[in-house]
This record gives sequence, structure tokens and C-alpha cells, in this order.
Amino acid sequence: MGYSYFFSRTGRWQHLLELFTAGNILALVLALAQAQAWQHLTFGSLMQHVLFINWVLLCFAAIAEYCEARLSPLGLKLSLILGFLLLQAIVLCTTAGLNILMHFGQNFSLSGLSAAAAFDRAGMNLSYGLLLGALCFRYLYLREQWGRKQHSELNARIQAMQARIHPHFLFNSLNSVISLISIDPDKAEQMLLNLSRLFRASFQELKLVSLQEEIELSQRYLDIEQLRLGARLQVEWKLLNPELHPQVKIPLLTLQPLVENSIFHGVEKILTKSTISILIEILQNQVNIVITNPYAQDKTALRQGHGIAVENVKQRLAAYYGASAAFQTFAGNGMFTTVVQYRYK
Repeated sequence: MGYSYFFSRTGRWQHLLELFTAGNILALVLALAQAQAWQHLTFGSLMQHVLFINWVLLCFAAIAEYCEARLSPLGLKLSLILGFLLLQAIVLCTTAGLNILMHFGQNFSLSGLSAAAAFDRAGMNLSYGLLLGALCFRYLYLREQWGRKQHSELNARIQAMQARIHPHFLFNSLNSVISLISIDPDKAEQMLLNLSRLFRASFQELKLVSLQEEIELSQRYLDIEQLRLGARLQVEWKLLNPELHPQVKIPLLTLQPLVENSIFHGVEKILTKSTISILIEILQNQVNIVITNPYAQDKTALRQGHGIAVENVKQRLAAYYGASAAFQTFAGNGMFTTVVQYRYK
């Protein structure tokens, strides 16, 4: 896995909140150590430590987020070393900046400002920076290891689920190919090509792909099912903002399993002509995917049980987008609707 957990997720509020909470606890400890007793601790002294540490953390998080593209490809150790040096540089610059502002506020001029005055208390503040760095980067290292472990476990679970999904589809598709070979060899060849592309994608490592790639993969799958089901299957695509599809990312095999689920639990259970509607829109950095299909009334419990494909998609979205991802299903009036929403960078 080539990503750095922290430098790809610094901007997420959950992790920032954890860092700022730990930073404020450190500020309290430092202020108390300086006062040497609770009764000597003043509000002004406490706020000086709190504001200083929170400012350093905020600057660090903003710069790390801005430099994400350059830091992410680096190894974990090198990323942490550079981050530690960046933190100390912020502490030093903040100290010098505050001293210069205080000198200007007292004299309304920078004349007479010496290097010693500009870097007054720099040694003490850098020692605070060392403590803050040790606290933060221990936290970041543990977060990184936890993230890698979660990613590995998730990938293993998804691969196991995929192995359970494919057999019935493969069996049906191969039967269709066999029946087409003597009737329409060209269609049989195209079906095998689509099948090959679909299974090649399913064996890849869990990763992000463009929304356009995922749509094309789903269309290949639907081409296979169209040949097998014929006029029973009708598909309506409603693609809004298609010019953004190459830029927007989505976990590989997110849309296709949901479409497969709609066919397996919807179209295949109904002998009459059925229509699957797929709406994909992008509004204010949010991707909305709505899939609607008919379902047999007596199969409601099965669909509400959130089958393998549904759990597959939910885990993929949670791995990359956390709490910003939403997954909902609705059943009523003979129609089943699946709604997927997530925010992309």
C-alpha cells in the first residue's frame, strides 16, 4: 500500500479533533509545570500555551494538506521525519514572529531589534515543539499502522466476498456464450471479451478509479446480461455532469455489484419486461448514485437483508470516505431503490 495515512487524511475533522485534543492536554500540562501548582496557575498563562500550541498544529495541518501530493508518495519514515522538521520550523517562525510583533507594538518601529530579541525564548519553545512532535508523531505512527491493518483486513474480506459473488454470474454467462457460438459467433466473442474485462477488474487490488472507468465497466456487465436476458432487461442511464466523470474517483467495483444485485434480485425474479434506472449526478463535490429496479413482493426480506454485494460496496465506501459516505435502500410500490452518496476531494 503506497499511501501515507496521515498525509492523505489530515483535513478530516475527526483526526484533527483528536490532535487538537491531545495538544490542549499538553498545553495544560506545560502551563501547570510552569506554575508548579494548581493555585499558581493563571488563566492568562494557560491561554498562552493553548493558543501557541493550537496555532502550531493548525499551521502544520494546513501545510501538510497543501503538500499532500508531494508527501504521499514518500515512505512513512521519511514523511514523519520531514513532518517533524516542519513542526519545529513552524515553532521557530512563530516564536520569531511573536517577538517581532511585540517589539513593534512597544516601539512602533523595528529599529533596535536584534537577533537575540527576535529569537528570545526560542530554545524553550523548541523544547515544547519536541514534546509536541513526540506526542503528535507517535499518534500519527499508530494511526498509520492501524490504517494499514484495517486496509489489509478490508481487502481480504472483499476478495472473499467477491469469490462468493462471481460463480452464479460466471455459470450463466458461459451458458449464454455456448448457446451463441453456433448462432452468432460475433456476439459470443464480444461477450467473452466483456467477461474477461470484468473479471480482470475483479481480481485487481482495492483501489480508486475514475467514475468514467466504473461506468464503462458496469456497461460491459450490462451488455453481457442484455444478451442473456434479451428484451426482459431495459436500462435507462441518466448521467449528469459527464464532463466531470474522468476527474471524480470511486472505489473499483462499486457501481457494478449494485447493478448486478438489481438484476439478480429484481429482473431475474420477474418474467415480464423490467427497467433498471441508473442516475449519477455530481453536485458541489458530492457524488449521488441512485439505482431503481422492480422487485418481487415476496423477495423484499431478501433485499432488505443487505446481501453480499451491498456489504461489499458499503465497506469500500467506508474505507475511503468514512462518515461522509451514505448508503440507503428503499422498497415500496414494487420498486427497490438504492442510494449511494459520498464527497470527493
